[in-house]
Amino acid sequence: MSPNPVIVVGAGVAGLATALRLAPLPVTLLSAAPIGEETATAWAQGGIAAAIGTDDDPALHAADTLSAGAGLSDPEVARRVAEAGPGLVDWLCGLGLAFDRKPDGALALGLEAAHGRRRIVKAGGDATGAAVLRTLTRAASSCPSVTVVVGRATALVQDGEGRVTGLVARTDRGSVALPARAVVLATGGLGGLYRSTTNPAGAVGSGLVLAARAGAVMRDVEFVQFHPTAIAIPTDGPLPLATEALRGEGAILIDAAGGRVMAGIAGAELAPRDVVARAIALRTNRGEAVFLDARRLDVARRFPTVTAFCRAAGLDPAAAPIPVRPAAHYHMGGIRVDGCGRSSLPGLWACGEVAATGLHGANRLASNSLLEAMAFADWIAADIRSMQARAAGPGHAPDATSAPEALPEIRALMEAEVGLVRHAAGLADAVLRLAALARAVSAEAVAGLLVAAAALGRCESRGAHWRADHPEQRPPRATEITLAQAFAVAETAGASLPSSLEATR
Repeated sequence: MSPNPVIVVGAGVAGLATALRLAPLPVTLLSAAPIGEETATAWAQGGIAAAIGTDDDPALHAADTLSAGAGLSDPEVARRVAEAGPGLVDWLCGLGLAFDRKPDGALALGLEAAHGRRRIVKAGGDATGAAVLRTLTRAASSCPSVTVVVGRATALVQDGEGRVTGLVARTDRGSVALPARAVVLATGGLGGLYRSTTNPAGAVGSGLVLAARAGAVMRDVEFVQFHPTAIAIPTDGPLPLATEALRGEGAILIDAAGGRVMAGIAGAELAPRDVVARAIALRTNRGEAVFLDARRLDVARRFPTVTAFCRAAGLDPAAAPIPVRPAAHYHMGGIRVDGCGRSSLPGLWACGEVAATGLHGANRLASNSLLEAMAFADWIAADIRSMQARAAGPGHAPDATSAPEALPEIRALMEAEVGLVRHAAGLADAVLRLAALARAVSAEAVAGLLVAAAALGRCESRGAHWRADHPEQRPPRATEITLAQAFAVAETAGASLPSSLEATR
């Protein structure tokens, strides 16, 4: 047995669940902040999708996932994750999480967009993420095999064969090398690369950058989900979210005159997120205001988180509609992994939003993210436990420097050119400028470059990727890209993407 621990980077639901599932193997949990703080998990209002209802079945859940994924979701992954759902809810209950229940004691199941059944399990009304985080944090804090280290990973360490054997981290002791039996990246998404986002400001694709600089293959990174109903208030930070569940319970989208925004659109308010977001953006881009009318709901009781956000901004959702607009919310793409969470680099796994598992495809189905993270945490842990441990030899790490002062420029560029609606000229400009910043060792620009280069190469509109110059849809294909290929795209920006980046299903 290797004396080195498994290193899990990130302490949201993906990282915490992986660390717990790995027990009794020793785990070093590397967290950018004390566990339980500064993670997007705590901001998840929706819930956990699980086919628990008497009229439901995992096959129906998988079918809804595939439909939302717009041709790019992997049917086998969708099946496995949907089948894992009920057991994962039981696992959380066993850890002490108190889900919302009906008077008879049965789980209260909510409805969200593009789901054909009520299957959203919630806690605290609209505070499921915070409840899950508290539960997993408590369990990890009392788990003897988990050691928490506060710090930030700056580079992966690889041996001469390219195997990941540890990482370099910046802690209160300075820069330290941490050897590992295996490394699991669970670092979250990249919504913080956009000016308008519902993510924590620190969600800037750090895990993508670690893996990309080490040579890992990325998949479908052009697909960034914009949540339709961020609360449109003046702020320099992340926008608060008006959860999807409001529309699931009957809230409607209206214009300033009270007209229905989603009238005539299939699915109306419960259409997939990409459809609703574009419908709202068509109005807001013309300078029109869009509102979410939840006055018929008992918002204060059923959605206390949304109510608190609104009241802090001087809004009363019980008396007036809530102003909303789309904002960057979730990254469907990421580090390419297989069904066990293995990346293209030996010794490196990825879990949660940083990973591209094939579940979400071109558009994530609401409340599938916490579910996916917990399902893959279990499978990753089983895979690592089954592998023969190897002693870590001498290794090397790529350049780990960064230039965070470039973030305002990157955010403005991503918002303008790599946002909800895209076109070739804007994407080519973004690729050129992001490549220049990435060469100047801006880690955040590396993440943006990967997204922009992949978006430039997808000359169609599909799911969350909408090309104004290519509104048509082509045969489904996944995008696979490395950092070296993204830089090559920058060298020929404006030309067609090399066919080697296409992995046809």
